[in-house]
Amino acid sequence: MTAAGTTARTEIRPRRTGFVHDTVSIARRAIRQLPRDIAFIGPTLFIPLFFLVINVASLSEAAAFVDLGITYEEFQLPVAIVFAVTGVTRAGAMVLDIQNGYFDRLMTTPVSRRALLLGHMVADFVLVIALSVPVMILGFFMGARFDTGPLGVLVFILIGALWGLGYTGIPYAIALKTGNPGAVNSSFIIFFPFAFLTTAYLPAENLSGWLSTVSTYNPVTYVLGGLRSLFIGWDAAELGKALLATLALAAFTQTLSLLALRGRTSPK
Repeated sequence: MTAAGTTARTEIRPRRTGFVHDTVSIARRAIRQLPRDIAFIGPTLFIPLFFLVINVASLSEAAAFVDLGITYEEFQLPVAIVFAVTGVTRAGAMVLDIQNGYFDRLMTTPVSRRALLLGHMVADFVLVIALSVPVMILGFFMGARFDTGPLGVLVFILIGALWGLGYTGIPYAIALKTGNPGAVNSSFIIFFPFAFLTTAYLPAENLSGWLSTVSTYNPVTYVLGGLRSLFIGWDAAELGKALLATLALAAFTQTLSLLALRGRTSPK
């Protein structure tokens, strides 16, 4: 064939589509998979609903001797929300992607490595918002009311969701480091003691001894305080403490997850 009749050959190369596009693509896939996780979502939702009903039924009369400033149903609803959103994550699905080779196939593409993590976290945020709704409905049914109105309800859910999103760095770090589903499933145990070494049942001023000291340094205490303040009115100080505690947790856990992601994706 003569040079004139030849067709110019073009080299086909993968083209980067951008961090935002990659994140949206990963998130869309993760969100589509959420309905398949009913077996996981069911127990996750049962725990906060169960504790909310049991705690109010068994402790509300005793709590009448303590000045809470709000009803005990309102005092316990933030605890239920924190339980509902903490440890809820797609990290288990990421482990499956690692085990079946899908994660490694993604590594052969120019997809942003950070998008692999952030895309799953976007799905986590959608999931924790969805899990908050049944808990809120039960709380309203039991008599909880917000003096801050619908906007207070929205802020209440968003703070809880941000706390849950901040905590996801721990299971993702475990997933990326170990690739072990059992290790990921046990990540909630890390949070479990912190949930009770706080103002879960009584206000801070009614705690004593070492429990009072521990609760002072427990970030969950400040998240609960911020959420409870919304039943009374807009307290910038309490809400600021809740957001600061959430950001501090997120800074620590997301650093762990990013370091684990770097270790997983770096050339061996």
